[in-house]
Amino acid sequence: MKISHQLLQKVAASCRTKTASTMMLRPLGTLTGRTILSTRNQHQLVVHSHRQLHNTIATPNNNQEGTQHHIIPSADVQNILTNDPSTVKRNFRTRLAQAKESAEIGGGSTRIDKQHAKGSLTARERISLLFDGGSFREVDALVTHRCSEFEMDKSVIPGDGVVVGHGLINGRRVYCFAQDFTVYGGSLGEAHAKKIGKIMDMAMRVGAPLIGLNDSGGARIQEGTDSLAGYADIFQRNVDCSGVIPQLSVIMGPCAGGAVYSPAMTDFIFMVENTSYMFVTGPDVVKTVTNETVTKEELGGASVHAGGKSGVAHGSYPNDVDTLRAVRTLIDYLPSNNDASTLPIRPVTDDPNRSVPALDQLVPDDPNSPYDVKDVIREIVDHGSMFELQPEHAKNIVTAFARMEGRTVGVVGNNPMTLAGCLDIGASEKAARFVRFCDAFNIPIITIVDVPGFLPGTDQEHGGIIRNGAKLLFAYAEATVPKITVISRKAYGGAYDVMASKHLNGDANYAWPGAEIAVMGAKGAVEIIFRGKDVEKNTAEYIDRFANPMVAAQRGFIDDVIEPHDTRRVICDDLRLFRSKKVPTIERKHSNIPL
Repeated sequence: MKISHQLLQKVAASCRTKTASTMMLRPLGTLTGRTILSTRNQHQLVVHSHRQLHNTIATPNNNQEGTQHHIIPSADVQNILTNDPSTVKRNFRTRLAQAKESAEIGGGSTRIDKQHAKGSLTARERISLLFDGGSFREVDALVTHRCSEFEMDKSVIPGDGVVVGHGLINGRRVYCFAQDFTVYGGSLGEAHAKKIGKIMDMAMRVGAPLIGLNDSGGARIQEGTDSLAGYADIFQRNVDCSGVIPQLSVIMGPCAGGAVYSPAMTDFIFMVENTSYMFVTGPDVVKTVTNETVTKEELGGASVHAGGKSGVAHGSYPNDVDTLRAVRTLIDYLPSNNDASTLPIRPVTDDPNRSVPALDQLVPDDPNSPYDVKDVIREIVDHGSMFELQPEHAKNIVTAFARMEGRTVGVVGNNPMTLAGCLDIGASEKAARFVRFCDAFNIPIITIVDVPGFLPGTDQEHGGIIRNGAKLLFAYAEATVPKITVISRKAYGGAYDVMASKHLNGDANYAWPGAEIAVMGAKGAVEIIFRGKDVEKNTAEYIDRFANPMVAAQRGFIDDVIEPHDTRRVICDDLRLFRSKKVPTIERKHSNIPL
């Protein structure tokens, strides 16, 4: 064993406290190049000093001339070695490496295998797929809980069940937290919540998007109110971040109880089919209270929230890999924050002046014939590429991100393929939230209108179509981003007003030659006006008068009647024009949208 001169003197000092004899120790290195402690047995060490090293172990009774020997209990020597600064640092590095290794493996190989058996990845595997290779930097990997209740102090795993940090997605900075179900079931305790809160604060300071990968059994019961306080702290930060940085939630496992409200307040929610679920009260509680037997999937699986029933989620995908790939794609469309300068811009590779002759044929002349508005959108936007949100929910309206001249736009379009494109409760809520997101993050809105009105019926009236329809009206009226509207075929009644009309401060409003703008369709109008008399004649007169955009153009309610094949060119021109748009704000604390 190599020992420093200073350490040898410490040993000597220890010897002097145990014997009356006085001796000067110096490193044997002056003679042999090394200072040596030779071992007598496991309880004693012999210190050789001064002139030479003997092969025999000396005792007080067999000292050889020229050399002093003193037997020191090994425990004393161990204490001296332990307190040596270099030894202390070396021991700390060992402990640090062990702690980091423990954080890396999370709950251990057995629990990781169980996670894989469910068809799910671990938190770290998900992060490696989400971020550009080697770009993720972890924060607070060594944080542990400090709970001692219910023997929790006997189970302390570095990281406390959540991995937080930041990295690059397609070269852009993004912050993230990923709950680790292999550690305490991903349950949220005080330290767990503080880690999430810290990374949210960092994202806000830097002005970068935040992604949460949720896979948690809920509140950590052993930590009691500390756990509840942790959730509330996160909720408050969700509100503080809203409209400042994009927030995305990815449900990749259980998300139950109060935990669901954090994703609910974020901008977008995605779910993994068959392995994720969200509900406030689980099947057992439902069974107890209502005597209803229901599975987790039936109660709050992806088929419920992204499949057209609740509208809570914005999309679902078959597995973790496809879900994370979709998140990467969405991030590509979004700005880093609410500063317009952070909107992503791609090279222009699709001619903005490109004529689109297909649009001259896509929309049938008969106002009652269905067609898919997504086909129209794809013809207009760059390379026919768009990212649709909530594709299975409220199919009578389409909300999607796309690009025009390489810049992100939000597109809203009535879809006659479902419910003839009528506005109903679901469509109004879906489009209103999308419009408000675009407005908050300076994304121009393009609206393709083909709407016969609001869906009639007792279900709609009793469900609150008045209040929910007003949400979309309010969202469009409040939006100050560039708003460009094209009426492709018909716009009847109050729905005409709601769908980004000129009266709601639309910046550019157009109609195709076959568009109809009226209180209602010709048949219904004639029956009411003429009470069934000379129906055919009066219908023909009504159509000639109102089944075209002439009156609206004469009133200035539309800016121009354009040919369908010119639509892309006209919209691209307007988007360039309105980049410098400025709207004076009305001083108030905030508006009061009819929630």
